Amino acid sequence: MAFVLRRPFAIANTLKQAPKASQIAFRSFQTQASTPLQQAFLRPSTPLRSFASKENVFLNSFRQSARRSYQTSAPVNPVAQGNLTQRLIYGGAIFGGTLLAINLMFNRETREDGGMPPFERSYLNDTFLHTGLGLGIIGVAARALHMNGWSYRLMSANPWLVLGIGLVGSIGTMMAARATPPENYMVKYPLWVAFNLTQAALLSPLMFFSPAILARAGLYTIGMMGSIAFVGATAKQEKYLYLGGPLLAGVAIVALSGLAPLVVPATAARTLMVTENLWLYGGLAVFGGFTLYDIQKILAHARMAERGMMKRDAVNESISLELDFINIFIRMVQILAMQQGNRRR
Repeated sequence: MAFVLRRPFAIANTLKQAPKASQIAFRSFQTQASTPLQQAFLRPSTPLRSFASKENVFLNSFRQSARRSYQTSAPVNPVAQGNLTQRLIYGGAIFGGTLLAINLMFNRETREDGGMPPFERSYLNDTFLHTGLGLGIIGVAARALHMNGWSYRLMSANPWLVLGIGLVGSIGTMMAARATPPENYMVKYPLWVAFNLTQAALLSPLMFFSPAILARAGLYTIGMMGSIAFVGATAKQEKYLYLGGPLLAGVAIVALSGLAPLVVPATAARTLMVTENLWLYGGLAVFGGFTLYDIQKILAHARMAERGMMKRDAVNESISLELDFINIFIRMVQILAMQQGNRRR
């Protein structure tokens, strides 16, 4: 066994000690190649060069044809291909199927009177209007900040500093907007806009993803929240208001799992995988439940405002729905980006 292990080293030492006559002879042959015959022998002839170039052309054409055949043999995604009408049909089918499944699962008991009162409908529509305006402000501001280089500076900063300043700015403007009475709209709406701008500053790095991923994530988020909002609006009164406590516990777990990469070392791969799944899929479930809870809470507040027990404030209600949308949208973007990366591998 020792001889087998030492044999390669003995061969290497023998080769090092051997005379290098072949190298000396080759070098002398190169220096003495001054005759036309020797130069013609050493220099590749024109037919050889033309043959080599034709061989390269053949190899390149073969590689391109193989790549095309691989792309054509890949499975076809009917949603990604086709015209706009087909995409709308597939999207409508997915949305309708999701709506039907959620409605059959969670909305077996509907309202007794068979409809929504006009005051509740008006209050809910006003809240949806403010939610759409707030999300529009966030999208436009995030795009403008990204184009001005804010995303690069934010990503290169200290993550703990960004987290601290972001939480202070976001929570501070949100609490100030909520505490301002609705009749003082000259102060309430600027605070609400400041809250949306703070969210845009924190979400601007999402613009690094491709527009296709962002568009799909937005459509999926709208479909998910729209289905859940329909269930909450047509369900029995105060049916899902009991979810407040369990959802607060769930969002605490999701928040801790999101902060785990800042504390857990990179060598703990399994732990990071579990926390990532909790952050992504657990967050989707938790904030989907928050959407259902917030819709029923808005309707309960509408009934209380109609009786004079509280003031009608659609801005405060829209902030809750905006936060639900943002959290679901972030996770949708991450899931779609992971799927795209796995397909490329």
